[in-house]
Amino acid sequence: MRRLALIAVPYLWLLALFLVPFLIVLKISLSDAALAIPPYTPTLDLGRGWQGIRDWAAGLDLENYWFLTEDALYWKAYLSSLKIAVLSTLLTLMVGYPIAYGMARAPDHWRPTLMMLVILPFWTSFLIRVYSWKAILSQEGLLNQFLLWLGAIDQPLTILNTNTAVYIGIVYTYLPFMVLPIYAALEKLDESLLEAAEDLGCSRLSAFWLITVPLSRQGIIAGSFLVFIPAMGEFVIPALLGGSRTLMIGKVLWEEFFSNRDWPVASAVAVVLLLLLIVPIILFQRNEQKNREAEG
Repeated sequence: MRRLALIAVPYLWLLALFLVPFLIVLKISLSDAALAIPPYTPTLDLGRGWQGIRDWAAGLDLENYWFLTEDALYWKAYLSSLKIAVLSTLLTLMVGYPIAYGMARAPDHWRPTLMMLVILPFWTSFLIRVYSWKAILSQEGLLNQFLLWLGAIDQPLTILNTNTAVYIGIVYTYLPFMVLPIYAALEKLDESLLEAAEDLGCSRLSAFWLITVPLSRQGIIAGSFLVFIPAMGEFVIPALLGGSRTLMIGKVLWEEFFSNRDWPVASAVAVVLLLLLIVPIILFQRNEQKNREAEG
C-alpha cells in the first residue's frame, strides 16, 4: 500500500494538472462559438440529469477540426512553427555544444562557476530577458550602434520584427536547456579513450568525431528535445521580437482566444498542437528511460 500510495502521487498530479485540463479543452474544441458566457455552446447542464447529458453530447461535432484543414492560415502556421523550431534547435546545438565541451574540459575547480554562469539568466524574469532584446536589436539599439561605431555598416540593420530576431531570442532563451544535458554527458567521458584513439593514429579532430560526439549523443538528443518542444509552441518570443510578419502557431492560438474570442477553434488548434508534440515527447521519454536503464 505504501508503494502504491507513493506511485499514485505523480499520477494524481498529472491527472489534475494535465489530463483534466486537456479533456476540458478537447470538449470545448468540439463545441460551437457563441456570443455568451462562456463563449461556446452547448454547455453541460447536470441539473437536467441524463437528458441534459444527451443534449450536450448531441451538440458536439468535429466542425472546428475540418475548419483547420480548410483555412490555409493554420497549416501554414504549423509548418512555420515547425521550421522555426527545427532551425532554432540546430542553432542552439551549434552554440551550446562548444560551451558544454569547454565546461567539461575545464579544470574541476572552474566547473561550478561555469555552470552557475550558464544558469544565471534564470535568476531574471523570462519576460524581462526577452523584452531586453528589443533594446538591443532595434534600429537605435545597442547592436546597431556598436556596428556603426566599428564602421562595419553604413546604416542601421533591420533585425527586430523579423524571423532573425526570433531565432536569436529562442537560442538565447533555451541555450541552458541544450548546454546542461550535453555537459552532463561529456563530463562522464573517459579521456583515456581519446588518448587511445590518438595512439592508434587518429588526429584530434578524428577522435572528436569518432569518440566524443557519439558518446555525447544522449545529451544531444535530450537537449534537442528540451529546446524543440517548447520552441514549437512559443508565443512570447515571436510576439515581442517577431512582430506581425512572424507566423507561429502560438501567436495564432493567442489571437483566437483573446482577439477573436473563438474558443472552440482555439481549443482545436491547441489539441492539434499537443498531438503533434506527443511524438517528440514520447521519443524523449524513451530516451530518458534508456539512459536510466544504461546507468542502472
